[in-house]
Amino acid sequence: MDLTKICISAKEAKYEVAKLTTEQKNATLLEIAKILVEHTNKIMMENAKDITRATAKGMSVGLIDRLRLDEGRIADLAEGMRQVAGLPDPVGEIIETTELKNGLKLEKCRVPMGVIGIIYESRPNVTTDAFALCFKAGSSVILKGGSDSINSNIAITECIKEGLRKCNVNESTMELIDSTDRATTIEFMHMKDYVDVLIPRGGAGLIKSVVENSTIPVIETGTGNCHIYIDETADLKMAKDIVINAKTQRIGVCNACESLVVHEAVKDTLLVEVAKALSDKNVEIKGDECAVAAIGCIPADETDFAAEYLALKISVKTVSSIEEAITHINHYSTGHSETIITNSCVNAEKFLNEIDSACVYVNASTRFTDGFEFGLGAEIGISTQKLHARGPMGLKEITSYKYKIRGNGQIR
Repeated sequence: MDLTKICISAKEAKYEVAKLTTEQKNATLLEIAKILVEHTNKIMMENAKDITRATAKGMSVGLIDRLRLDEGRIADLAEGMRQVAGLPDPVGEIIETTELKNGLKLEKCRVPMGVIGIIYESRPNVTTDAFALCFKAGSSVILKGGSDSINSNIAITECIKEGLRKCNVNESTMELIDSTDRATTIEFMHMKDYVDVLIPRGGAGLIKSVVENSTIPVIETGTGNCHIYIDETADLKMAKDIVINAKTQRIGVCNACESLVVHEAVKDTLLVEVAKALSDKNVEIKGDECAVAAIGCIPADETDFAAEYLALKISVKTVSSIEEAITHINHYSTGHSETIITNSCVNAEKFLNEIDSACVYVNASTRFTDGFEFGLGAEIGISTQKLHARGPMGLKEITSYKYKIRGNGQIR
């Protein structure tokens, strides 16, 4: 594998994909969706190799769930392609127009980013999601997946390349770095002459490594220590339903709830019932001193309140006010998604306004922080930073813009 050659090919391809019409891009995505379904058995066979190796290594249940592809999930990959094909094309959109006093006419127009690099871990669905979004947004993409999903990623890439060939699109519009060694990953982070932006998707270690080592501009997709705050006015049934959904519906995802904050006024009522519901789902609870006294859970330490468990575990912090809850959440949160369960409009608005995270909910599960759920089609990731993009990143979030200026002889 020649990394420089891959990057040069992707850079050359970016000019071609930027000129494709919406109709050409949509037809290509639909063809690839069809091919993915046709090759379901092949993809599952390659995925089974990854699952076997991950199981032998002792990978956690939550991470294996992220890695697994079955018939239904492959159908979802294809549906994600179709969803993106059905979305409005952002390329060429006129964001705003201005006419200066000297007669110059300015148009601020949405344009492709160019070459987008994505480094990710054991999530083969990222391979299709990332390609579909970058392609529809008029960019070429270079993918560097983790070793745990290498066989799945290669199989999916072969399907995508087949679709590109059938639709007469440059195959280098999508490149997969199939080397699994760390040195290649670090080298990729330094390809600033070819790659316009780099997006990491994975755990805290991966994201930290990319942010600290990359010479390419980075859009940081953060980990998810997501909180639910049960206010003293919360409805019991709603609290139980939301907490159970956010914690147990799928444990290995970044929008799962990892931390529960509870007003001390309801520690002997709502917390007891919620804790019982969690225990019934085999969730291990680690709480502060007050929570231990109320529900007999395992004592928590400082690391528990900051943890992204990605497992059947949750931390519990009791507070005496919404102000204390907000302070605690803003201190330990990764800036991803937080929820308040309350019947107080005042507390709801206070929570919405003062929590410093990308997505802040009232009376709803954190599991909705997702590009598909937000109506964006597939997502490139959840940005937890504040520059350029924040929250679920769909098509518009992975484009840039430029100014087109029309004059009639003006000089300065």
